Amino acid sequence: MTDIFSEVDEEVRRERLKQLWQRYGNYLIALCVLIVAAVGAWRGYDWWEAKQAAQSGAAFEQAVALAEAGKHQEAEAAFAKLARDGTAAYRVLAQLREAAELARTDPKAAVSAYDQIAADRSAGQTIEDLAAVRAGFLLVDSAPYSELRARLEPLTTADRTFRHSAREVLALAAWKSGDLAAARQWTDLIMNDPQTPAGTRSRAEVLSELLSSASSKG
Repeated sequence: MTDIFSEVDEEVRRERLKQLWQRYGNYLIALCVLIVAAVGAWRGYDWWEAKQAAQSGAAFEQAVALAEAGKHQEAEAAFAKLARDGTAAYRVLAQLREAAELARTDPKAAVSAYDQIAADRSAGQTIEDLAAVRAGFLLVDSAPYSELRARLEPLTTADRTFRHSAREVLALAAWKSGDLAAARQWTDLIMNDPQTPAGTRSRAEVLSELLSSASSKG
């Protein structure tokens, strides 16, 4: 008797499965096809993205090799091409290197290039600050202290990566502009910050001595 009931239950289950398959089978097949297609597309995109990154990496290395070989015009052109056509990460690196190459022959154009990088919010704050500081170094001999202060003072707070370099540029700019009080303010900030790198601290100490000498003569 038990076997008969088991056979009946099994037959009922088969019939229900058959009905479910007839009703929803096409949907299940379509879902499976969609999943397979999505996985294939994702893997294809992943492969394409890796290939593009590899190509950009090779192009960046070639441009660096040109720069190291002293072929600066060719390097500048190579970095400019990569800045246009490379993957996102290499575009930013290429823009920075292109600006560095420009600085050898056209500091004004290099400052403009760094300013464009600093204004690009997609680059991230660290890259923006780096570009701003590099522009500041190029301007320290020609721009007034007020301009450099407007550019770099926001970068000098404790949470900014390149605060030490920004402070150093501002100290030097104030010294060159004859603003001894501002120069003293920045050198003191540099020397009193325990996280200041050794090289920056040493240069600040030299500038501090010059300031003390200038003050005593005044």
